[in-house]
Amino acid sequence: MTIQSPETSFPIVIVDNYPVMKMPKRLTVLEAVLFKQVCHQYLASGSLSEQLILDFKGTEFMDSSGIGALVHNFKAAKSKNVALILYHTSPPVMAVLSLTGLDEVIPITSTLETAQPSPGLPQPPETHPSVCSWIKRTIDIVGSLVGLLITAFLFIPIAITIKIDSPGPIFFHQTRCGWLGKRFRMTKFRSMCVNAEELKEKVANQAQGAIFKNTNDPRITTVGRFLRRTSLDELPQFWNVLKGEMSLVGTRP
Repeated sequence: MTIQSPETSFPIVIVDNYPVMKMPKRLTVLEAVLFKQVCHQYLASGSLSEQLILDFKGTEFMDSSGIGALVHNFKAAKSKNVALILYHTSPPVMAVLSLTGLDEVIPITSTLETAQPSPGLPQPPETHPSVCSWIKRTIDIVGSLVGLLITAFLFIPIAITIKIDSPGPIFFHQTRCGWLGKRFRMTKFRSMCVNAEELKEKVANQAQGAIFKNTNDPRITTVGRFLRRTSLDELPQFWNVLKGEMSLVGTRP
């Protein structure tokens, strides 16, 4: 698997006596790691301002890893009595903040003149509001148990066909980011060849951004195409739902 380096160094400049950190065009997994490192270095520098401004004017995309890093840095700054303030939040970033409820937790400003620390800021949510709902959690538990029962009946024929079609493990495991960037191990029935990650760079990406997609991906096995078309490859994810790492949305985990 090829790992690309993030395209930014998160520079901090002084504008009107305010320390302003320039945020990148994309804030995803790789950028999130560097974002936390730079913030920690700044907070450990000793000579701190009462606030740190994050300039999101040029940011066009932020995923759950970026949200997780933002919350992590917000807490770290608060522990140092430094207010983390978002500045010039672009519409895509604002949409994510509104969806997660962080627009009511982390102060946002459109001008540096109004970038003042807000006393008594509430703590960001530790989990998605739907998980706090016992009704939604009950639906997830019942639904996942039913799904796992179906998986148990189909496991043997699916496992046999996977083994016959392509030697290798039955399951495919991958680390995914959930709510606020929390990582968990997702499990699916394997639908690709065993060295799929090594061959990824040789396959053309028909999608844009962080999503990789190719309608005729040669790495997908014959059985794998059927499993994907019928969504049977996702049956093991009911275990992730039962553990509370994922949630049932519509007919898919």
